[in-house]
Amino acid sequence: MAGFVGRRRELALLSGLLDEVRGQTGGARPGKCVIVRGRRRIGKSALVEEFIEQQRVPSVFYTAEIGFGGEPLREFNEAVRFSALPDAPVFAEAEPGNWAAALRLLGGVLPSDQPSIVVLDELPYLMDPDGAFESVLQRSWDRELSRKPVLLVLVGSDISMMEALTSYGRPFHQRGTQLKVGPLNPADIATMAGLPAAQAFDAALITGGLPIICARWQHGEDTRTFLARELANPMSPLVISAQLSLAAEFPDQAQAQTVLSAIGSGERTFTNIARAAGGIAHSTLTRAAGLLISKGVVAGELPVSLSASKERRYRITDSYLRFWLAFLGPHLAEVDRMRSDLTLARIERSWTDWRGRAVEPLVREALARLLPAQGIPSAQVIGGYWTRSNDVEIDIVGADREPIARQLLFLGSVKWLETGQFDEHDLVELQRHRDRITADPTPLIAVSRTGASTTHADAVFTPADLIAAW
Repeated sequence: MAGFVGRRRELALLSGLLDEVRGQTGGARPGKCVIVRGRRRIGKSALVEEFIEQQRVPSVFYTAEIGFGGEPLREFNEAVRFSALPDAPVFAEAEPGNWAAALRLLGGVLPSDQPSIVVLDELPYLMDPDGAFESVLQRSWDRELSRKPVLLVLVGSDISMMEALTSYGRPFHQRGTQLKVGPLNPADIATMAGLPAAQAFDAALITGGLPIICARWQHGEDTRTFLARELANPMSPLVISAQLSLAAEFPDQAQAQTVLSAIGSGERTFTNIARAAGGIAHSTLTRAAGLLISKGVVAGELPVSLSASKERRYRITDSYLRFWLAFLGPHLAEVDRMRSDLTLARIERSWTDWRGRAVEPLVREALARLLPAQGIPSAQVIGGYWTRSNDVEIDIVGADREPIARQLLFLGSVKWLETGQFDEHDLVELQRHRDRITADPTPLIAVSRTGASTTHADAVFTPADLIAAW
């Protein structure tokens, strides 16, 4: 297993901000702030810790907690007291009694002649509905902290709250650079686990790029061996990570979890989701879906085409959560009673069909990064197209805008099977679907796990081509 892998873009951005701080040491306001957000267990804290390790400057790292430990202010004081800041022992003598005093004292002990890093992790646990903590943080930043050569790193897992932190009308508006941390990409996973491109995509679909799960993948290990070992352990991150995340993000939202489970089971339309969720009311489903979308857990998508459509479909955005909801969540009792063999057999029976649809968002993301390539132009939007009856369904639609495009730039089909290449029959079917939605000779592309036997597609992309996008 490799050490810290990936996150080159994120580390470069953080390093660039610290370089700006370093270059302005002695100026009026050399301080910089960066707001790091991303889903739980995605590796935000590990990223910041790696950054601090690389930079080797004085720093303090404080993590807020909810429901555990002592009083937050006291724990913050202790974090500063035992940090690497040169004047940190001052906190042992002063013991400030409120956040305003603590942050003011922090500004006093930060060095003036060299850069430093201050991290407030899990910031949403400190934020209150009235915005009092945000106001205190804003005043401290404006009056004391930004006057020192410090990089203030604010980290949070509640995406909606972190987005709101700098929104218009909030105290911290326009005071920080945004950095969104996503999952490890297939290329990173391939490096970590020593996998060829096709298997790296499989690993990405199962782990969702969560570092804590990816780290369990042994070098060169095939998918079945990984699943068999991890499912045999009821406390494996593969088994429990989704439970922990859902409990933290939706502690009192039973309807939202019910709707999420319905979408995770494979239902995509509003009507079918309502039925799978026990026939819940239209208004209840609308509120639950809105909450899930605002949290970034679910996407509600419309077909990309030349005409308007109301055929919205919903999908789980996190591929690990999608895998867990489809195969693990409904059958945790099997894992608990050490019958993971039943769970594994169920996965193997449905794996090919599930994977074929689950890989489509990753394919679209890869194409968005790759194009233009092989004569196919880039597109502002890469989505899909479908009708209510599914008599026409196109996996890849490149267009100039969404959902109603002025121009369709290319259409494509994804064939993600272990055997059997994208052939002439597949191309003819794609041509037939193209003719149903446009009269233009729009370029046709094939995306295939095993390549293509037809020579008439305008472009062919294999897993090796796609993984190069990262």
